[in-house]
Amino acid sequence: MPQVSPVIYAKLLLTVLFWGGTWIAGRVAVQEASPFAVASWRFFIAALALGILLALREGWPRWSGRQCLMLAALALTGIFFYNVFFLYGLRYVEAGRGALVTALIPAMVAFADWFLFRFPMSPTKALGIVLALSGCLLVITRGHPTRLLTGEVGFGEWLLMGSVVSWVSYTLISRNISRQLSPLSMAFGACLIGWLMLTAAALADGTLFDLGAITWRGGSSIVFLGLLGTAVAFTWYSEAISLIGTTRSAAFINLVPVFAVLLGTLLLGERLGFAVLGGGVVIILGVFMTNRSARSRPEPKKQRN
Repeated sequence: MPQVSPVIYAKLLLTVLFWGGTWIAGRVAVQEASPFAVASWRFFIAALALGILLALREGWPRWSGRQCLMLAALALTGIFFYNVFFLYGLRYVEAGRGALVTALIPAMVAFADWFLFRFPMSPTKALGIVLALSGCLLVITRGHPTRLLTGEVGFGEWLLMGSVVSWVSYTLISRNISRQLSPLSMAFGACLIGWLMLTAAALADGTLFDLGAITWRGGSSIVFLGLLGTAVAFTWYSEAISLIGTTRSAAFINLVPVFAVLLGTLLLGERLGFAVLGGGVVIILGVFMTNRSARSRPEPKKQRN
């Protein structure tokens, strides 16, 4: 097996650092501008950067009508709904705690595979899913699960759970189209269509150009979200998958909530209680068990367009 340059691991580490930073940037940006406006400008920057990169590397894409419909489904779930739930949720929930909630996503993908598609469910994977759900319950209730029964869980926490469902849906939908398009082409298509959806929503509520109150912190946060948190991070992650494989690359994603909590503490002064941090540890442990128990399967060949 050829030796892989350490540079690729450095890029992976920076990628998950950027993804952790999106929680901080999102939290800052939505305090100064409408979530729809923030999301629209974020994906304008991302689609522009990804489009230039795609044209240079692979040429301009030629999608079929069916591929356009599938890209629209990706955009609706993973770009539009995810960012609406993500950014509106960050108006109410600390960045670090929000990232711990969405760390639940890999376990929910495994559960959806079993429930909807009858994928094998080993005892270790089942335990991992239960642990991840239990940890999430601790995080959203701040260590008091009975709050869920008494209706004391806030609106922001439910919005972030919506972002979990949106991204799980995006992941399941992406499996089919990923056999036909390259990762870069798929990401550009989803970002472009998602940007159009978000821009229409921002125009409808009259906030797209309502940026008069935004400061350099909010503006730089939007640029960070679009350029580093989306375009650069996705490109480097796709490069890592091609060089070291999906399993080793995906393992780094468990660091995203860790970086989000650390950056939230350093940059925003967030202080999460021991119960919340403990719940986050339980989530990550559950996700680790879920991924470790999964049997590796050969990945389908892709038809590059």
